[in-house]
Amino acid sequence: MAIQRLHTNSRMSQIVINRGTVYLAGQVGEDMSAGIEQQTRDTLDNVERLLRQAGTDKQHILSVTIYLKDIDADFAGMNAVWDTWLPDGAAPARATVEAKLCEPEILVELSVVAALPE
Repeated sequence: MAIQRLHTNSRMSQIVINRGTVYLAGQVGEDMSAGIEQQTRDTLDNVERLLRQAGTDKQHILSVTIYLKDIDADFAGMNAVWDTWLPDGAAPARATVEAKLCEPEILVELSVVAALPE
């Protein structure tokens, strides 16, 4: 089976599908002036949209890496949104780290790996 790349430009693909696994590029929200809760909601909306385009959903997420600009200030707010978004019984492997992100206004970025439904 060939590797499938969606929403590709010269630098990256938003979605890569290979051997039943979906890899999403790092996702951020649209409104960089928003606080952590809204940026997290927007980012999770982007993740859901891309997973649907790839043929899967949030119940099939295998792992997530969450990058926070300020883990001390934003961990609780991000988790409050995450906890309501995640389906019961579908918690993926997860790491959360503090990172200097590509734009100073970005508070949260998610990197997601999911399985295609069997």
